[in-house]
Amino acid sequence: MSIASKQIDKKANMTPEKVKVSGVILVDKPKGMTSQQVVSKVKYLFKSPIHDSKKAGHTGTLDPMATGLLPICLGEATKFSHYQLDADKSYQATILLGSQTDTGDADGQIVTQASIPLFDEASLATIAQQFLGAQQQIPPMYSALKKDGKKLYEYARAGIEVDRPPRDITIKAINLQMIDDTQINLTVTCTKGTYVRVLAEDIAKQLGTLGHLTALRRTQVGNFSIDDAIALPSLEEHGLEERQSWLLPIDACIDIDAELTLTEEQCARVHMGQRLNVFDELTGKLKDYVANIVSDQLSNNSSVGTNDDASTNGKADTELDASQLLEHEIPVDIRLLNEQGEFLGLGSVSLNGRLQPKKLIQR
Repeated sequence: MSIASKQIDKKANMTPEKVKVSGVILVDKPKGMTSQQVVSKVKYLFKSPIHDSKKAGHTGTLDPMATGLLPICLGEATKFSHYQLDADKSYQATILLGSQTDTGDADGQIVTQASIPLFDEASLATIAQQFLGAQQQIPPMYSALKKDGKKLYEYARAGIEVDRPPRDITIKAINLQMIDDTQINLTVTCTKGTYVRVLAEDIAKQLGTLGHLTALRRTQVGNFSIDDAIALPSLEEHGLEERQSWLLPIDACIDIDAELTLTEEQCARVHMGQRLNVFDELTGKLKDYVANIVSDQLSNNSSVGTNDDASTNGKADTELDASQLLEHEIPVDIRLLNEQGEFLGLGSVSLNGRLQPKKLIQR
C-alpha cells in the first residue's frame, strides 16, 4: 500500500470530533443527592455519540438534605461559573426547635436537647431584625471547607474539632414565621458563604433554645429562579434535542451589561492573546459604565490592579497626579462581541483605552 493510500485509510478510521455541549441548565436538585451527583447525572443526560459533555460543574454546593435551584454549567460556560458562585442566594427552610444535631440538620445525630419557650409572630419579627445586615459567622465543622488540605467534615467524623476563623456575610432579607409551637419557617436572602444551618442554630439561641434544620430549599441564585428550573426526572423523560433546548446561553452566568463589538481583525488579535487600544471606541454608555465602576472601587477603597506600562493616551506621566493615573489604569470587565453579535468572552478595559482579553470561548 502506498503512503498516500495509508494516509487516506488512516483518515477514514479517525473518530470525528464530538460537538462540545456548552450552556447553563437550571436543575431542581432532589433531596438525598449530592450536588456532584446531580452534575454527573446531567453530564450523562447531555452526552451522545456525537456530543461531548465531560466538562461541567455547579455554581455552589447544596447539602444532600437540601433541594432546589442548582445551576449547572457545561462546556465553555464553566469559564464564567464564578459569577454565580459570588452571587446572592435565597432559601426557604424549616427550623425544628428543642434539639441540636452534630451536622445542624436532620441528617445528623441529636447531641443536645432543651426546652422550648413560648413565642409568637411578634417575637420572631424582633429576632429577624437582629440578624439583618453585615455580620460574621463561624462555619460549621460539617462543611467542605478545608484546613491543612483536609475537609472539615473529615475532622468532624473523626471526632476532632478545629478552629475556624469567622467569615464576613450579609443577610440581605430575612423573614421568620411561626408554623407551630416547635417549628419556624425561615426565608432568607444572603451573600455567598452563608450557612443557613448555622443561621438556624443562632436564631434558636436567640429564642432561648436549640434548633436544627429539617428542610432547606434554595429558590434563587443571582438572577436565576427556581421557577425556571427543571426537575431531574423531567430532564430524563425527554430526548437530547429537547434537553438542549433548555440550555441557557454560555454567558448566562455573567451579570455584566457593558459590551464592546470588535472588528474581524480585532477578534483575531484578542484570540491570540494580544492587547488592543480601543480608546476611540470608549464612548457614551460604555465609557460611563467603566468610569462609574472605577469610581465605586476607589470610593470603597477596593484593592485594584493597575498596569505598569499602561498608556496615558499621549499625556506625560508628569501631567497626571497619582489618583488620576490610577483611575485611568483600573481594569473593568466587559463583554466582547464580534460583528455578527456573537459573544466572544470577557475582556478588561481601562479608561486609558487598553483592552486585555480575559476569558474567551472557543466556537
